[in-house]
Amino acid sequence: MTTSTRGAAKAPAVLVLEDGRIFRGRAYGAVGETFGEAVFSTGMTGYQETLTDPSYHRQVVVMTAPHVGNTGVNDEDPESARIWVAGYVVRDPARVPSNWRAKRSLDEELAAQGVVGISGIDTRALTRHLRERGAMRVGIFSGAAAEGVRDEALVSRVQEAPQMKGANLSAEVATKEPYVVPAIGEKRFTVAAVDLGIKGMTPHRMAERGIEVHVLPATATVEDVYAVSPDGVFFSNGPGDPATADHAVSVMQGVLERKTPLFGICFGNQILGRALGFGTYKLKYGHRGINQPVQDRTTGKVEVTAHNHGFAVDAPLDKVSETPYGRAEVSHVCLNDNVVEGLQLLDQPAFSVQYHPEAAAGPHDAAYLFDRFTSLMETALMEAERA
Repeated sequence: MTTSTRGAAKAPAVLVLEDGRIFRGRAYGAVGETFGEAVFSTGMTGYQETLTDPSYHRQVVVMTAPHVGNTGVNDEDPESARIWVAGYVVRDPARVPSNWRAKRSLDEELAAQGVVGISGIDTRALTRHLRERGAMRVGIFSGAAAEGVRDEALVSRVQEAPQMKGANLSAEVATKEPYVVPAIGEKRFTVAAVDLGIKGMTPHRMAERGIEVHVLPATATVEDVYAVSPDGVFFSNGPGDPATADHAVSVMQGVLERKTPLFGICFGNQILGRALGFGTYKLKYGHRGINQPVQDRTTGKVEVTAHNHGFAVDAPLDKVSETPYGRAEVSHVCLNDNVVEGLQLLDQPAFSVQYHPEAAAGPHDAAYLFDRFTSLMETALMEAERA
């Protein structure tokens, strides 16, 4: 990515897809060029959490909501220390932000962090194109990067960019050093959280339940996990292709062998799938947004949930599967397309979901999953005391 900061707002910009489709608009954020995988998010709110979600690393996010930036940017809502999206696409950016917490405009924040974006294009047409053709590589060019350059040359540059399939990205976004998020109130449990691209609200949700969370790098070993004497182990969300995550799969298998209570979210769900012997595959255009319907098959209840995933677990929906760690079943399913949205083991305390129950941004329907994890640790401790 090459960028320059604002002057931006009125510079012509062009969005180029790898299949040759081109959209022309105006620069938004930084001026320059950027490449990534074009994906769309259906959330009407929560753009600040979306931008700072590490799972969006190397992706250019198209917002389906037409009006973006109206609440500006504050210092309370980021999910990490920086914006992770490779580029940002909006139709009608707010001219003036209006919110009592706003510190600056979204345009200013994108420019300050060097994020190249484009505005003023038909995002509805772009989203329909991606739904029909699938997520694909894209480039955004503005300022000098777009001036006097033939469209064919820009398409060729996009086609040379790396693909998301086969990308191993967790270590690029994860913490380099361990850190601790203390329990809020009385400490009840200790959890080792393997950071594959964790969002800040996730350990906070555990801390609210009396859990001291030790966040470990993606490179952590089984020995590192158990060095903190955990009552439970958590595997986070993150970017990239789960088929490349052999190290994380190996660490999770070590946890499963010890039968420690285990919880995984998003990428962590895909890691559990692989650890149990299931395959993973790339979705045509993925699930991204805060309005996705999921059924908890253990209760029959339907939840409105927050998603950000382009890969899924290939596990049978209609039967219980035998795995090296006991019986497993699909616990949650997306009602739009029957994609696996959760797994659970029936013979030991381990489960995962493909979506984001931390509600940042998003609905609170799935908050019970953190309570379910807490209950597993409570049961495990009681059984240990009886033994």
